Amino acid sequence: MILNFSVSNFGSIKDEQTLSFEAENSQHLEDFYIIKTSKQRILKVALIYGANASGKTTLLQAFNFLRDLVLEPKEKKTEIFNFEPFLFNPTTPQKNTTLSIEFIQNQIKYFYKVEFFKQAIVKEALYYYHPNKANVFKRETNLSEQFTTITFGSKIKIDKTAQKTLESNTLWNNTVLGGYLKTNVNIHELKEITYWFKNYLSSLIYSETDLYNYITNNILNSNIQKANIINILRTADFNISDILIKEEENNLPNKLLKILTTNEKLKSTNLQFEHTVDGVSYQLPYELESQGTKRYYVFGGILSLLIHKSTAFLIDELESSLHPDLYQHFILSFLKNAQKSQLIATTHNREILNNKDIFRDDAIWITDKTASSATQVYSLADFDSSSIRDTTNRLNAYKSGRLGGVPNLGDIYLNFE
Repeated sequence: MILNFSVSNFGSIKDEQTLSFEAENSQHLEDFYIIKTSKQRILKVALIYGANASGKTTLLQAFNFLRDLVLEPKEKKTEIFNFEPFLFNPTTPQKNTTLSIEFIQNQIKYFYKVEFFKQAIVKEALYYYHPNKANVFKRETNLSEQFTTITFGSKIKIDKTAQKTLESNTLWNNTVLGGYLKTNVNIHELKEITYWFKNYLSSLIYSETDLYNYITNNILNSNIQKANIINILRTADFNISDILIKEEENNLPNKLLKILTTNEKLKSTNLQFEHTVDGVSYQLPYELESQGTKRYYVFGGILSLLIHKSTAFLIDELESSLHPDLYQHFILSFLKNAQKSQLIATTHNREILNNKDIFRDDAIWITDKTASSATQVYSLADFDSSSIRDTTNRLNAYKSGRLGGVPNLGDIYLNFE
């Protein structure tokens, strides 16, 4: 589970910004929002709201970039990282970018930090709390020699040969964790961390991301129970009584057969939704369903995974193609039923500011731009009583500009010459 995530000099983010899942002292909606461990109260959800181009998506992209740094190590020293530092400043393009994350894996808290620029990883460190804070490893890169040096903490058991092999496989543009994934050694702590990145933190889902095959294949492989999806769709008032999935094999086109010289068949899935109307069942192909139905089919799969696994999903523009009531229904279904999962999502839906009865202040984050066009991130819980009180309507406070994050719009009368 994620505790804190920090980023600096990445895209529109200049100075360090932190998204925290450590809950405030408020007991408001405790049973819905809070995951309790022996020492901490961790929020299940972070909803990020703000004007267009204020940095909402950038924050999720930073999460996703860190995941890729770990799980998709470069194969050659000459490959560069696909990102931009903060560009609206004369010095930041030459400065390093830093990402850090604090999380819990198998009841142990870890802190991981990596500093880099486009060509290479500069510094990297991993700590764990077992029970006191201790270093797992520190990494330094000799940039002139393009060589990595790794120093392990005194509590970590690793022989010299394995350490040298890991150093050899950790190119200057690889993280140590990425180098570990390419090395035939067994280091328990690194195995735990890479497992967490792969199995807990999902890759970023954009509004245009096509998840049809991902969800459908998970149903076919029984990673998602079809009955759960049907139940989710039914409670969302889609009038769907069954989901029919057939795997089909089709012959490859003759021209492609000549190129591939193979007799293999092309596999595809045929999906239909069954609608029962006046006691009569009708099958409608997936392609003919509305965009909202398609969207909620895959969201039903995501919701099922969030409920039945321990995982975190990153979703950009969560409300895309969803009615506001359905959007709220999805969030509440997650909060009520998920026990060990987290949801990090951007949104333009202002309903989250208008209903304090179902939204906690520390779960709502706002992105705003400073005078220098840099993103700043803060939660509603960061405001003191001079800005908002328990009785304050958050939406009205936002509209009046007291919470920031409001687009600065010009005149609607346009002068074209």
